[in-house]
Amino acid sequence: MPLRHIAVGLLAAGALAPVAGTLAGPAPGAGGSSGKNIGMRLVDAPVNARANSRAWCYIIDHLAPGSVIHRRVEVSNATDSPRTLSIYTAAGAIRDRKFQFAPGRTPNDLSTWTTTDRPKVAMAPHARSMVTATIAVPRDAAPGERYAVIWAETATPPPPGGGVAEVNRVGVRIYLSVGQGNPPASSFTIDSLTAERSENGRQVVLAQVRNTGGRALDLSGDLRLSHGPSNLSAGPFKVSTGTTLAPGDSGPVTAILNEQVPDGPWRARIRLQSGLTKAAAEAAIRFPASAGAARAVKAEPDTSHVPIASLVIGVVVSALATATGLLVQRRRLSRREPSVAGRDG
Repeated sequence: MPLRHIAVGLLAAGALAPVAGTLAGPAPGAGGSSGKNIGMRLVDAPVNARANSRAWCYIIDHLAPGSVIHRRVEVSNATDSPRTLSIYTAAGAIRDRKFQFAPGRTPNDLSTWTTTDRPKVAMAPHARSMVTATIAVPRDAAPGERYAVIWAETATPPPPGGGVAEVNRVGVRIYLSVGQGNPPASSFTIDSLTAERSENGRQVVLAQVRNTGGRALDLSGDLRLSHGPSNLSAGPFKVSTGTTLAPGDSGPVTAILNEQVPDGPWRARIRLQSGLTKAAAEAAIRFPASAGAARAVKAEPDTSHVPIASLVIGVVVSALATATGLLVQRRRLSRREPSVAGRDG
């Protein structure tokens, strides 16, 4: 029997199911063929999280034990041939600051709580179809955050006489927090910035980030340089995506400069966000002249990124507090006036 090799086309963990859909193979025009592409995207988001961009990419929710939710995902067949997609849920985890998916159909708690209404979907060429996923949390579920992936998979058998069998799958991540009451808060700090130069001469800035909240973070953002030699400025430089931090975890987030700049010194300002959770920090850095890393510099929190709406709310709250204080003071004075008049009489 001829040896059969199995080629598995998987999505990188940091690129699972963006809003516009995800392809298992190379995108058309990107050096690959569109004839092997399948896609999946999330259609629903919780009403209270619709302003959160992550909630449109991934299933993110907080549920009490005994709760049930339904979420729709759209699967697509961008090939010129009919495809039958297998729809299933398998385990996910956060390790080494990455969202990791388990091989095959490896289960965990969350994957066993998640079912789909259509385990198989027969699709015509260039067709789309809707699948409903149901997550039912057991009444005795322990509190905590759990991770899984809803997968759509298609397999092409090897040609007669042996060859390559291709298995392509795309998926949508699930981040589920279990517990009573409101969901745990999301927050993080940017502790330090480090300027580096790689072996090939590229300049890199590493931001050490610590997840101080109760939810996982998928970090993105940008870096800007100012107050450089001759008062130069540079950027913004995009932060490399794909860094996911579990609650209590910490690790570096990387910004690779796409242009050569003087070694410095520079005032570096980095802005990071995960959904609606944002933070910014600054530090004075200088890139090393040769390959290696400079000393890490403690970052100073930068609050200038706070949205105008938050500032307005702060001003309103302050004004209300002042008005309340004046009202209380007037009431106290009005209570004193009759007694003073009585003594005068």
